[in-house]
Amino acid sequence: MRRAVCPGSFDPVTNGHLDIIARASKLYDSVYVAVMINKSKQGLFSVEERIDLIHEVTAAFGNVRVEAFHGLLVDFCKDRDIPAIVKGLRAVSDFDYELQMAQMNNGLSGVETLFVPTNPTYSFLSSSLVKEVATWGGDVSHLVPEPVQRALATRLAKP
Repeated sequence: MRRAVCPGSFDPVTNGHLDIIARASKLYDSVYVAVMINKSKQGLFSVEERIDLIHEVTAAFGNVRVEAFHGLLVDFCKDRDIPAIVKGLRAVSDFDYELQMAQMNNGLSGVETLFVPTNPTYSFLSSSLVKEVATWGGDVSHLVPEPVQRALATRLAKP
């Protein structure tokens, strides 16, 4: 069985993330979405909420599992016998950092990293940008799946 992981914080999951996960799900028998736990950062959504949203928006793929992780991604991969990491690249600026991470991960454990160029429609998209626009009342409906749009509206509703 061919396995891969798509790691990230996914706070929240965007259409750009979903595009990369969907493409990976066509290439691999099983795709793990690894939701990073960073105890030093306070996210807009809890890790559990992010996992629930990702489950909801990836349910149609049929071969996606969603789990939280902390620590080294290579340990997550080793524990699940995952030989490949799939990462989306939005721009050349992403490549420099991601290449260093890929080389480190390969050196630590032999895990390979597959870089997937982002769909040009989503080349500017980030979770941080979505949160900022949504916080100020901007329309992000074309940037996130509908369940995420609802969750953002609820979370950011003015009392």
